[in-house]
Amino acid sequence: MQLISNGAISLTGSDACGGLRLRIHRLWENQNLEDASSAVLKHLGELKRPYLTAMEKKLLSVIEKEYGIIDEIPRNFQSTKD
Repeated sequence: MQLISNGAISLTGSDACGGLRLRIHRLWENQNLEDASSAVLKHLGELKRPYLTAMEKKLLSVIEKEYGIIDEIPRNFQSTKD
C-alpha cells in the first residue's frame, strides 16, 4: 500500500486502462502480497502509456487469480493498443 500512498499509483484522474488503478489498489490491500507480485504491480502502476500489453494483462490476471480477486483467467489476451 505504500506505493499508493507515495503517489506512484493515483486512484484519481483519467485512466485509459479501464480501471487498472483500481485493480492494482485492490491487490495492494492484500497483506500477504509477495515481493514478485509487488514488483509487477509497481511496474504496472508506473506505466506512462494508456494500455497494457498482452503480457502485462496476463501477469495482472495471474496475480489477481492467485490472490482471489478473480475466479478465472481469460483465455484471450490481446493488447489494447490500437
